[in-house]
Amino acid sequence: MMGRDKAHISVADALGTLASHVGAHSTPLFVHGSLLVKVYAPVDTDPQAPHARDEIYVVMRGSGIFFDGEDRRPVGPGDLLFVAAGHTHRFEAFTSDFATWVMYFGPDGGEPELPDSQM
Repeated sequence: MMGRDKAHISVADALGTLASHVGAHSTPLFVHGSLLVKVYAPVDTDPQAPHARDEIYVVMRGSGIFFDGEDRRPVGPGDLLFVAAGHTHRFEAFTSDFATWVMYFGPDGGEPELPDSQM
């Protein structure tokens, strides 16, 4: 895992790290404060359950459908997805090369929402 003060992780390096963990679908890559960055590449199905912290996905490669507990949307490279802590979500009908960055942050239970006036 990269140091805590700076990081530059290429997609190739992230996928190489994951490949070195035989049978794993995700692996940690970087930690700083409450931020945890992982690479995630499910195989066949996405068995995720709701997480305790807020998370962001950025699709690295491949495509599929993202189910956010209510709606399904097509996703592909470069797409950013936010999932609040505790919410149902998963990837469906994804290609065999599908991989995404996943970033967990904030406290268990998620970050409080800011009033519109603070945005």
